Amino acid sequence: MKVSLSWLSQYVSIDMPVEELVAALTMVGLEIESVTDRYQYLDTVLVGSVTEVKAHPHADRLKICKVNIGEKTLSVVCGAPNVNPGQHVPLALPGTFFPDGSSLAKNTIRNVDSEGMICSETELGLGTDPSGIMVLDDTTEIGTPLAIALELRDTVLEIDLTPNRPDCLSIIGVAREVAAIQKTEMIYPDFDLTDSEDRISELTSVTVEAPDLCPRYSARMITGITVAPSPFWLQDRLLSVGLRPINNIVDITNFMLMETGQPMHAFDFDQLAENRIIVKTAGDGEVFTTLDEKERCMTSENLMICDGEKAVGIGGVMGGLNSEIENTTTSVLLESAYFNPVNIRRTSKKLGLHTEAAHRFERGMDPEGTVKALNRAAKLMAQLAGGKVVQGLIDEYPTPVPRRNIHLNVADTNRLLGTDLDQQQIRELMESIEFFVTPGETDVLEVTPPSFRVDVERPQDLMEEVARLSGYNHIPTTFPVMPSETRKPSKLLTCRHHLRRLMTGFGFTETINYSFINRHSCDQLQLRSDDPRRKTIGILNPLSEEQAVMRTSLLPGLLATMGRNLSKQIKTQRIFEVGKIYRQGGQNSPAHEREMVAALWTGLRSDPSWHTKDTDCDFFDIKGVTEGLIGGLNLKDLVFTSLSADSCRYTRPGHTANIFSGDTGIGLVGEIHPQVLENFGLKQSAFIFELDLNRMVSLTPDARQARPLPKFPSVARDVTLIIDRDIESVSVLKHVTSQKEGLVEALHLFDVYQGKPIPGNKKSISFRIAYRSDEKTLEDEEIHPLHEKITERLIHAFDAGLPA
Repeated sequence: MKVSLSWLSQYVSIDMPVEELVAALTMVGLEIESVTDRYQYLDTVLVGSVTEVKAHPHADRLKICKVNIGEKTLSVVCGAPNVNPGQHVPLALPGTFFPDGSSLAKNTIRNVDSEGMICSETELGLGTDPSGIMVLDDTTEIGTPLAIALELRDTVLEIDLTPNRPDCLSIIGVAREVAAIQKTEMIYPDFDLTDSEDRISELTSVTVEAPDLCPRYSARMITGITVAPSPFWLQDRLLSVGLRPINNIVDITNFMLMETGQPMHAFDFDQLAENRIIVKTAGDGEVFTTLDEKERCMTSENLMICDGEKAVGIGGVMGGLNSEIENTTTSVLLESAYFNPVNIRRTSKKLGLHTEAAHRFERGMDPEGTVKALNRAAKLMAQLAGGKVVQGLIDEYPTPVPRRNIHLNVADTNRLLGTDLDQQQIRELMESIEFFVTPGETDVLEVTPPSFRVDVERPQDLMEEVARLSGYNHIPTTFPVMPSETRKPSKLLTCRHHLRRLMTGFGFTETINYSFINRHSCDQLQLRSDDPRRKTIGILNPLSEEQAVMRTSLLPGLLATMGRNLSKQIKTQRIFEVGKIYRQGGQNSPAHEREMVAALWTGLRSDPSWHTKDTDCDFFDIKGVTEGLIGGLNLKDLVFTSLSADSCRYTRPGHTANIFSGDTGIGLVGEIHPQVLENFGLKQSAFIFELDLNRMVSLTPDARQARPLPKFPSVARDVTLIIDRDIESVSVLKHVTSQKEGLVEALHLFDVYQGKPIPGNKKSISFRIAYRSDEKTLEDEEIHPLHEKITERLIHAFDAGLPA
């Protein structure tokens, strides 16, 4: 929104420097993007004195003039008939940019160099006479920039308005803000137009068939007009805010748009079939040609302004080519309406037609301002176009928009804003922007916003007005109370961060997948029909079929990531994800959420290198990562136990283990089932682990305990047993630790063997027991009886044998 201060000063006296005004407007919410001088282009137009005029040797109508600009005299070719020696004239130097967008360059005209241009007032945008050069007063000083010589200064402010302030999309709207800042009175233009009789109803009529889309439609008629260029003052007003003058009728509607913010449209009355207006919606597929000579395809949602036979305009957006003002127009039907903002926004967006009118209507206009603007525009047309306003007014307004009464509590306002304003101060602030205020109960004001403030609906909106009018910079700065004691960080958050550090240290890359998955993912994982993970939560408006339900496992996301990487020839992948899974709760219960961590390893065990052979990763690689991760989180009594084929159908039977910390199950580790790989379109094996992070956090100790390094050496003894093939090695180790032998410090399984000479239903396991005393160095005589005792106990417990 551009605002010329010379135009603004017609409605409010500006009593402060421009710099202060810019700062004040910004502080009340009207951010100033730029401040420019309208006449800055005249800095390269100097006052010159014509010292000599002679005929052009190669052109009868051109003259060669010598123009003195103080420091030097320039030779200029000029074709104006009124140029004479002794005149003071405006001389544009090369590089000057004119209001019409053109620029001046040093030129050669009919073989004669021209070092500038003597300008007319039209070329300089200072008048409407193009017939000859502009002759200045003899008292103007030669060589002075024209803007200084004529005292031409007009500052233009460009305001970046927020969408909730359509009232400031007008010069009068900004003037109201300036008046409130300065605590001065507004000077409103004359909106009165008295009627002695109603004759307009004899000439035309307005029928509104869609009152929900057009709550108010007002019209006046002006006859006997003469379409001509506008007077200079009107053209100058439009040029000051970047609008192009067209003719007096159209210029007045644009002038009213910028002055009051009310969009208007003038129809050529004689081109309206049956000389009437009907406001209704378009037919689907209807084609309409707008003023920009483009055809638009309409729908039944679009509001159209029609005559007795055809559409003549798109309501609130743009008029039609078939009813535009022409040079032969003698009668005008002038429209001023209030349209539904939502409908205008939809129409403008669908048609890709963003006009000044639509920009205002879609933000919400003043429903009470239509007639005021209509009267002023009709009066201007009568004055500037030599017409006569037909007596009477059409105003279709079946359901007036009610005024809102809002109760504002003074104490609540001060509490929320951090101010100390009394009831009278708040009342004065509200009344400065034309809010009607009535003192209510104790400490309460009853406030009625004016009709042009469509954005004020709640007490909080009024509080914002109080804050900006009293000055945001006057609100004291306060700091929140900061407790001195420190808070212990969230255990889950700490564990999550530590887990990520550990996994990246193991060479894994974190992935972040959507929480939405394909509803067929459970089938792809071959989950049992009674598996809780089949209780998915559907998305009401999924973006695609691939994101139709909330995930109940992290594996579909990891497998999909693996597939995308394989398609880019990335064969070796080590990836992990930390995130939530979601399962349905009961009928009246919220969804169950669990924090999980899952990882996937596929491809080679290590990156290719000249000193190692390429070896594929296997189950024990991912198991080692799992042990390192859980050990890094300080979980105790870690146990891996075999998992039956029916318990987990998405992992390969015999290559899967449950993971326990003590007696609490925390997850599983294993190789992905070949059928699942096929379901996801994957062509190489993959190994995964899934861990329940919530359970792991609950088992993580709150504090770490340090113990000194042992002073005495340990003694290691090996045990080799031949046991049934189905017995898990972990149960043997667990049996040793369960006896709580005081000198047993650690156990380590280092060999498992099956094959000859071991019977087919047997296997050989070898593990090492470390013995240590905190008081002395152990001797063989002390270790040997204990070691034999443990071995015999294992033989009896597992029906084991010793190797030959």
